[in-house]
Amino acid sequence: MGLEGLDGVVVGETTLSDVRGATGELYVRGYPAAELSRVLTYEGMVHLLFQGELPHPEEAQSLRTELARHREWPEESLPSLERLPRGMTPMETLRTLVSLLGVGWTRFPPAQADLLPFIARAPGGLARAYRAQRGLPPVAPDPSLGHVANYLYQLEGRPPEDRRVRALESYFVLVAEHGMNASTFAARVTISTQSDPASALTAALSTLKGPLHGGAPSLVSDMLDRVGTPQAAPQWIADALGRRERLMGFGHRVYRTEDPRAVRLKEIAREVASPSRFALAEAVERAGLAALRARNPQRPLYLNVEFYAAVVLEAAGLPPELFTPTFGLARLAGYSAHILEQARGNRLIRPEVRYAGPGPRPVPVGYSLR
Repeated sequence: MGLEGLDGVVVGETTLSDVRGATGELYVRGYPAAELSRVLTYEGMVHLLFQGELPHPEEAQSLRTELARHREWPEESLPSLERLPRGMTPMETLRTLVSLLGVGWTRFPPAQADLLPFIARAPGGLARAYRAQRGLPPVAPDPSLGHVANYLYQLEGRPPEDRRVRALESYFVLVAEHGMNASTFAARVTISTQSDPASALTAALSTLKGPLHGGAPSLVSDMLDRVGTPQAAPQWIADALGRRERLMGFGHRVYRTEDPRAVRLKEIAREVASPSRFALAEAVERAGLAALRARNPQRPLYLNVEFYAAVVLEAAGLPPELFTPTFGLARLAGYSAHILEQARGNRLIRPEVRYAGPGPRPVPVGYSLR
C-alpha cells in the first residue's frame, strides 16, 4: 500500500462520526446525519457531539442560552477585529479571529466550557470584520436569536427570514462533523502536543483553507453562472471536459457512491432556491454525471457536498466569498468535539516517515563554503 496521502491508514479511533464511503452513509454519534439535519438546531448538534446523546428540549435551550451569553467579544479584542487588512479574505479573517481568542491559555486538558466561546463568538466576529472591511457599522448580537439566525442578523443588520434560517441551520447541522478529514486531523495533532484550543482550531481552519480540502462552493456558483441555462448544460459540460477542466462539485476522496450530504442538500435546495436556479443546477448535475460516466464507466463520479451547498448558501443570502468560511463556522462544532476527544487519554501524535533519499555519502574532500 502506498503512503501518499495516507490513504487507508488508520490513525486512531473516534466515537463522533462514522463515514462509510463505500455505501454512501454518514452517521454522527450513531444517527444518520441527513435525519439530524431535519430535526436538530445547531445548538442541538453541538450538544449531541459534546455529550453523545440527543438533547432534551430543556438541554437544547440551556445550550442556546449559554452560547448566546458568550457571543460578545472581549473588549480588548474589538479594535483588532475591526482593523484587519482590507485585502484579507474572509477565510483568512476567520482563521485570524479564532487565533485572537486564544490569548493567555495555559491549562490542559480543555473542557467543554473552554470550547463553547469559540463556537459562540466566531460567527459574530466574522460578520463584524466583514462589515468593517466594507465600511459598514457593526451589528450587536441579539440574544433572542438562535446561533444561525444571529449569524445572518449580524451580517445583514436585519432579522432574517425564517425560511433562510431553516435552510442554513440544516446546512450547519449537516456539515458539522465528518470523521478524520485533513483539517480535523490537523486539530487533533495540534491538541495532542498539549497546545491550546485556539491553536488547534486555527490549525484546522488553516488546513480547511486549502482548495483540495475545503474546496470552494463559490466556484460551483461561478460554473452555474457560466452555463447560464439548462439547455446549454450538455454542450458546456462537453466543452469543459474537452479542455480538461475540472467540473466543480463532482467527485469525493471518500465516497464511492452518492454523498449523503449532497442528497440532503439537494432536497433543501429544492425547497429554498428559486425554481430557475434549481432547474439550472439539476441540468448541470444530469449533464455532468452522464458525461463523467461515459468517460469512465468503471468508476463513475457523483456529486459532492459542495454542489448543492452552493445553491443552498446562495438561497440563504450569503455572498460567495463567505461560503467556505461559513462551512468553517459550522465545522467548529466537530473540530471542538475532536479536540475534547483527543485530549482525553491524550497521546502525542507523532507518525514516522520512510526515508527515500540517497544513502550515506561523504562530504567531498576540500568542499567548504566558510
